[in-house]
Order: sequence, then C-alpha cells, then structure tokens
Amino acid sequence: MSTAAAPSSTSRPTAAARLERLPFSGYHRTIFIIIAVAFFFDSVDLGTMTFVLGSIKTEFGLSSATTGLVASASFFGMVLGAAVAGLLADRFGRRPVFQWSMVLWGVASYLCSTAQSVDALIFYRVLLGIGMGMEFPIAQTLLSEFVPAASRGRLVALMDGFWPLGFITAGVVSYFVLPHFGWRSVFGLLAIPAVFVLIVRRIVPESPRWLEHRGRLHQADSVLAQIELKVMKSNGLASLPVPSMLAEPPAARAGSAFREIWGAAYRQRTIMVWLLWFFALLGFYGLTSWLGALMQQAGFAVTKSVLYTVLISLGGIPGFLCAAWLVERWGRKPTCIASLVGGGVMAYVYGQTALHADSVTLLIWTGLAMQFFLFGMWAVLYTYTPELYGTGARATGSGFASAIGRVGSLIGPYVVGVVLPMFGQGGVFTLGALSFGVAAFAVWVMGIETKGLALETLAAKAAPEASPEYRGVAVDEVR
Repeated sequence: MSTAAAPSSTSRPTAAARLERLPFSGYHRTIFIIIAVAFFFDSVDLGTMTFVLGSIKTEFGLSSATTGLVASASFFGMVLGAAVAGLLADRFGRRPVFQWSMVLWGVASYLCSTAQSVDALIFYRVLLGIGMGMEFPIAQTLLSEFVPAASRGRLVALMDGFWPLGFITAGVVSYFVLPHFGWRSVFGLLAIPAVFVLIVRRIVPESPRWLEHRGRLHQADSVLAQIELKVMKSNGLASLPVPSMLAEPPAARAGSAFREIWGAAYRQRTIMVWLLWFFALLGFYGLTSWLGALMQQAGFAVTKSVLYTVLISLGGIPGFLCAAWLVERWGRKPTCIASLVGGGVMAYVYGQTALHADSVTLLIWTGLAMQFFLFGMWAVLYTYTPELYGTGARATGSGFASAIGRVGSLIGPYVVGVVLPMFGQGGVFTLGALSFGVAAFAVWVMGIETKGLALETLAAKAAPEASPEYRGVAVDEVR
C-alpha cells in the first residue's frame, strides 16, 4: 500500500509542473518512438492469429467452437497480464514491468512455434497473452506521464496507430511465410523483436511522476534534471520557463490502488471505461480474429483471404491519423462515440452485404470503411483511459480497464464460433455492431471530456466528489 503523497508545491516544483512547462522536443519524440515501436512489436504478435487461425484449424481438424477457443486463449492471458501489470506498475514502477512484459511475450511467441498439439498451443498463447496484456496498458501510462498535456492526446493516439501497422505487418509476414513454411515459422520469426527490450532498458527512464508519488524525491529530481537538459539541448534553449503551481490532490485512500479507482472520486469513470473496453473489444476481436477464416468459409483461398484482410486493414492507417487529429481538435468523448458508431454501422453493412456479394471491390471498400472507424476507436481508447485517473492509480485504472476489455476479447472469438453455425456470417457482424453501440452509449451517458487538461488537473476535478479535503488544490488548466 502506498502512503506517499505528492509533495507540496510550496516546498518545491512538482514533477508535473516541471514536465508540463517543457516545450515539445526531440527528446519527447525519441521516448515516443521507443515506446511506440515496442507497442508495434506487441501488436504484430496480437494480429498474427487473424491470419494463421484458418491454417491452425485445418491442420488440427478443429470444430468452429474449438477454433474460437484457440483464438481466445491469448485474450485470457491478457486479462491476467493487464490486471496484474497495473497493480505491479503502481507499486514497483512503470519501467521494469514494461521491460519484463516484452521478455515474456518474446519467449512465449517462440514457444508457440514449437507447439505440437492444440493443448500446448493454447497454453503458450495464454503465456503470450500475459506478456501482451502487461505491455499495452503500461505503454499508454508511461507515455502519458512523460508528455505535456498539449501534445499528450496526439502522441498517445499516434502510438496506438502502430497497432494497425503491426496488424498489417503480421498480414504481410503471413502472406509470404505462411504458404511456404507454415504457421509455426510465423510465430518463430515474431519472437525475434523481443531483443528490443535492451534499447528500452538503456534509454527510457522511470516516470518521475511515479517516483515523486512514491516519495522517492531525489530520484525524481535526478530524472527530471536529465530530461530538462536533454530538452534544452534538443531545442537549443539556454533556459526553461519557471514551473507553475501544479499539484495533484493527495492520495487519501485507505487501501490499494484498486480500491481508489472504485472510490467516490473515480467510480463513475471506472464504470464507464470498463463498459467501453468490454464491449468495444468484444466486438472488435470477435470480428477480426475470425475475419480471415470467414473469408475462407465464403470461398476465398488462404492466400486471397490473407491478402484481402491486409488490404482492408489499410483503412486503419487514415483511421488512427484522423482520430489523433480529432482528439485534440474535437475532443476525446465525441471522437470516441463517433468512431464506435461508425464502426458499428460499417460492421453491420459488411456482414450483411459485402461477404455475400460477388464483387471483390465492394468487399474491399466496405472493409476499408469498417477498419477506418475501428482502428480510430483504438486510438481514442488508449488516449482517453490513462487520463481518467491520478498518478497513484493510473496504471491500475488503465490495467484493469484493459483487463476487462480482454474479457470481452476472450469471449468475442468464442461467441462467434457458437453464433456462426446458428445465425451465419450476418449474425456475427450484427453482434459486433450491437457491441459497439453499447460501448458508445456508455461513453455518451457517463463519459467526461479530458482534452487539454493536465493529468493533475483531471485528478483534482475528480477529488472533490470524494471529500471536501481535496477542494482548493492549486491546479493550472492547460489551455
């Protein structure tokens, strides 16, 4: 249990104040690229199942329900990984959890390439999921705590843009490797990028916001001094602006970070974001995990189904770029709702018309529109979630939101395997559309806007709901 609170802004400038006054620089860009590339490698592993699932089903002679169980295995691991990672990162730091997550998914990806039975493959996929589940929420938390509010939404959204790029890369690798060497070779190749952890270990420091919150002021000041020097050198500055009075309300909680996210200050935010993640991911992974297999069932050859799935995924690139622009111009809440509603509408249209038509052009263009909205949705999810909580509960809040989402991810592919024989492909995509609709409704009713506000400002806005002792905390709203 953490009892440390952020130091008073009257005794020293806080980590938040020193970070928020920094101009965007090459140092921020370097941190962004390193975290985003790690996120990209993780996304390649996650997206691979979409392209190899049909081959796995054929090799082992699996039923639709068992195939859905294989597709869901990694998501079961992600539930565990995301929940544990948040608690560990709020207690032991963001940096070590981030590093160990990469090691775990690299080893597990290699083990998947050695699986000689369905049971072994499912077990290794669970391990892989634990590693991926740990990495995703910590990446968004770590980046959000380094970047000033004026650039935070854009950069976190762009980081998530490496997910469609990872998905497309998984498709490209599968397209060239799968027909000649089989699905095991695909998993073996994807274990190699885990060595990137060495670069993360060398360059990315611990979050000074977290260090300060834990009472490790000397370490926080040391990291902040290094960051400030690098920013000044990168931008050619002789000095920096004087830090403003920016403080976070004290973490006056009687228990763990998990209890804090369910306290009066954050309860509504937690309910909203759990509903958002659960239904958004149920719909997304229920559809995308099966997309290649559904195309094969509709009559397309393996290579054609992989190629068309890759082409459709290209819609995600302008999707996340548009979302990265809109979250700073339009706001997190309206962009989230629009992407979910748009994704639901296009998923329904895709399932009802495109997969049943003889026109490849219709199939591709409808799929491009669907992925435009759905990958835009991901950009907003990763931007929005860490902004809802204070430093002492940010990783836990993000981790459990991701974990609840992974429950949806776990259920989605399996439910599709059950729904498909009864209602056909149209029923599968209708299920996905309804899931996106429920997620959009939750954000519309309970969501708050976080655009342009420092993380500490957002924490202070929540605090008065819990206790009068939070009132009067000095905060600066970033305009």
